[in-house]
Amino acid sequence: MKKVYLSMSSDIIHNGHIKIISKAATLGELTVAVLTDEAVAKYKRYPLIPFEERIEIIGNIKGVSNVVPQNTIGYEENLLKYKPDIVVHGDDWKIGFQAPIREKVIETLKSYGGELIEFPYTNDSNLIAIEKNARKILSMPENRRSRLRTLLNHKKCLSIMEAHNGLTGLIVEDTNVESEGEIRQFDGMWVSSLCDSTAKGRPDIELVDTTSRISTIHEIMEVTTKPIILDGDTGGLVEHFQFFVKTLERMGVSAIIIEDKVGLKKNSLFGNEVEQFQAPICDFSEKIRLGKLALSTSDFMIIARIESLILEQGMEDALTRAFAYVEAGADGIMIHSRQKTPDEIIEFIGSFRAQDKETPIVIVPTTFNTVTENEWEKMGVNIIIYANQLIRSAFPAMKKTAETILTNNRCQEADANCMPIKEILTLIPDAN
Repeated sequence: MKKVYLSMSSDIIHNGHIKIISKAATLGELTVAVLTDEAVAKYKRYPLIPFEERIEIIGNIKGVSNVVPQNTIGYEENLLKYKPDIVVHGDDWKIGFQAPIREKVIETLKSYGGELIEFPYTNDSNLIAIEKNARKILSMPENRRSRLRTLLNHKKCLSIMEAHNGLTGLIVEDTNVESEGEIRQFDGMWVSSLCDSTAKGRPDIELVDTTSRISTIHEIMEVTTKPIILDGDTGGLVEHFQFFVKTLERMGVSAIIIEDKVGLKKNSLFGNEVEQFQAPICDFSEKIRLGKLALSTSDFMIIARIESLILEQGMEDALTRAFAYVEAGADGIMIHSRQKTPDEIIEFIGSFRAQDKETPIVIVPTTFNTVTENEWEKMGVNIIIYANQLIRSAFPAMKKTAETILTNNRCQEADANCMPIKEILTLIPDAN
């Protein structure tokens, strides 16, 4: 009997899956490879059903003889391991981002005499409704809140982009690019106090109150599903911080990052150009500890942001604080720098990882922006936050459009800089 291989994400089982499984089973002994959560997340939304459960579901479908994991979107590793005689797939992957994957499968099969058989793809109008329903489920607080921890367990390094309203949330949610047979997309959203304040025309000094910050989060949550990390500035008074984290946890926010400074908050990129004070280690550690005690679940993360390098207190101070904050219960360490080169960040990562292999490291490469995500990943970074690029790119574009209208005494010339209104409307999800 010939060995038949079929790869599936099997996030939501529908009639098309059952049909292709039945057809594949008639060709021989069928092995179904189930894509891992990380592999699925690289080309579509995060899976609704965990990998372990999907394995069990597929294994109980009639016609399936074996179930194995597939760790990547590409097939080469498994094809060379199992050497199936036949690979089965729908014919929908002849174009689009999967086309290079298909070509590699054909090449690999040719190397040992295997065969590719393609069946017509099932176009079912109900699938659109099923997908919308899946997104609704993923957006629920209990599902969204835990997803950051889950992603950290499945991916070595996450890519997070800032969002400061519903529209920018949709951009982060839906933007993707095709690259080498994969779709690259952002893993989550950063709700920055700087961007939130700037969008409201306010200075970045914690002037925008908690109620307004929560309102911004609600705007974003209503139209997105990806996990949210909140910029919590200093966290405020300990007593207020305890209530705030409980509110965020209940809303479905995944994490808050608080910086170890006291007094009137000033943006870190000013460094010692303005008067800023770092909190005593014992006080900030107590804020972390009490914040953790206030939580009801283990899903929500409190991440400590260290300002030692910003305030030129030295590497030893930064490391001392990092280990103390982890001891106090911090779920991650964010190390920041305003240097143009990444040298001091790289030094910190190396020294921290020499003693702590597990605690997630977060960086915000706004100024030290020459290193790629892959390079940071190899060093041991777990979360990369692009903290303000959307609002910084929007401002000059809007200013240019306004100047163009004033210069020409009409808006015709400005149209070249503008997206058609119909295209904008397609970004906005309907209420169904």
